[in-house]
Amino acid sequence: MNGYTFYAPTRVLFGAGKLGELHAALGAEGLAGKKAMLVISDGRSVRENGTLTRVQEQLAQANVAFVLFDKVGANPLKAIVEEGAALARTENCDFVVAVGGGSVMDAAKVMAMYAPQPGALWDYVPGATGKMLPLVNSPLPWVAVTTTAGTGSEVDQWGVVTNPDTNEKIGCGGQDSLFAKIAVVDPELMRTVPSKYTAYQGFDALFHSVEGYIANARSPMADMVQRAAIEHVGKYLARAVADGTDMEAREGMAFANTMSGYSMVVGACTSEHAMEHAMSAFHHNLPHGAGLIMISLAYFGHWIDRHVCDERFVEMAKMLGMKDAAAPEDFLAALQKLQKDCGVDGLKMSDYGISVEECDALADNARATMGGLFLSDPAPLSKEECAEIYRRSFR
Repeated sequence: MNGYTFYAPTRVLFGAGKLGELHAALGAEGLAGKKAMLVISDGRSVRENGTLTRVQEQLAQANVAFVLFDKVGANPLKAIVEEGAALARTENCDFVVAVGGGSVMDAAKVMAMYAPQPGALWDYVPGATGKMLPLVNSPLPWVAVTTTAGTGSEVDQWGVVTNPDTNEKIGCGGQDSLFAKIAVVDPELMRTVPSKYTAYQGFDALFHSVEGYIANARSPMADMVQRAAIEHVGKYLARAVADGTDMEAREGMAFANTMSGYSMVVGACTSEHAMEHAMSAFHHNLPHGAGLIMISLAYFGHWIDRHVCDERFVEMAKMLGMKDAAAPEDFLAALQKLQKDCGVDGLKMSDYGISVEECDALADNARATMGGLFLSDPAPLSKEECAEIYRRSFR
């Protein structure tokens, strides 16, 4: 067993109806009576389903004034994050409240990080062109109200930003000060997520933990949260996709999502996430979860062919419901079945404008922008092997 450090200071309000406790939690965290920047997506969902109104009512009960920022897209762009941070500065906001899915969580987290800092955002970002300077000032506190079950961003200290000028989609942050003060994980807020996006988000949560379970950074704590996430996805994702009003399934997936967030706190993702970031850095209309699904069978098949952790793949096949699994290849069968049950087994890279000729460039980009994740792989993965996984995934 490997040692570990587990620091996860976020106050998590988990369960149906927990949004109604946000005002009290704001008081407990010393945020009542202050001013917030409320961050939502550029879409209509949180307005139309009433979530935004309910959050505003909770802020009012805590005597919190707010300014609204509603420009976050599916892949948070550098310019939008900079604009949000500038608004927080101009309006003298004391903290940030994110209401939405993983993109909103990531954008709001990085806005909270950058708002008090001098200089440019890319001064504090790693990758091929970032300077990765230490933060000069403490980030603003932030609060997460998650409306999807996908990224686990409500309980980790990382955000993802895309710079379209350099084709970089990069994870930044990582400081202990970037944990949310409060995370509301209320499955009632997830009831109206369309089935397609329920599937994409659910597979994102799954792969956080599957990657963590085969990564070289292992510990009993990481294993525990990863097993919980994988088992809950195997049990509940297809049900949530089939019937969004199945609240037991929604709650099961919400729990899987949060556990996968903890997986990134005490464990690590592997190069699969770096490879997908490269795909959506060049093709912004590609949902992150969809990209992960597209490359998943070839990616995990590569590690199975190399026999780097056969026993772990057998264990994960059982976690996904294949109780009689005996060979590592059974994990691929279980994964393929889950994708079929969720209606995402027919996804094609070509449908999002990706061409097979891009495979080498994608491999280069993945290593240049998110090369740190390759260090967590169960064995070294060369650029040529990375490009071959893209080619094997292409349809």
